Amino acid sequence: MALPFDDTTRRNIAERCAAFVRLSEGDATLALKRAAVAIALTASDRGDIETALLLTRRAASLRTHRAQWALPGGRCDTGETPVQAALRELHEELGLALAADAVLGLLDDYPTRSGYLITPVVMWVGGTAVPVPNPDEVASVHRVELAAIAADDAFDFTAIPESPGRVIRFHYGQGLIHAPTAALIYQFREVLAGRNTRVDTLEQPVFAWK
Repeated sequence: MALPFDDTTRRNIAERCAAFVRLSEGDATLALKRAAVAIALTASDRGDIETALLLTRRAASLRTHRAQWALPGGRCDTGETPVQAALRELHEELGLALAADAVLGLLDDYPTRSGYLITPVVMWVGGTAVPVPNPDEVASVHRVELAAIAADDAFDFTAIPESPGRVIRFHYGQGLIHAPTAALIYQFREVLAGRNTRVDTLEQPVFAWK
């Protein structure tokens, strides 16, 4: 079902986020470095007929996770909240300067194998804002329609010998996107459907453990 990029969709998504009950932080996560990503919602490539989220391909020159798919985001600076970090990173990576009232809600924190605790921040990008990727960080930016992440075959799960956890995969274009990005998008898709589905135990592929 299409979700037009309009005030009704914004209100509906804000209500879904408000109804979502986040997991409380456990002792095991206290030592992890804090990070945040933006689930930034905007018009799709087809215009206001559909809402989309912004997905980036990281620059090949980056020191870690080079050329991988990612949501805009990064490590929280000292004294910075996850919301502040997500807004700052969105501005630094894509040139989108949003106010705090653009935030619709937060999803569960996701612990990564590389030692980070990522907070996903759902936010609404104004219709006139155009992403301008920072070439030092972003190779390309893509608009993924919410109808695409809601499709029955958008995600699957597989196993690896290195872990008992299920590895989640998001089918995008002709390739696959893995956790943490796939896990965060999957939970957002579940929140849109009114389901409190947890993703913190979904596994990443071994290449993403570093």
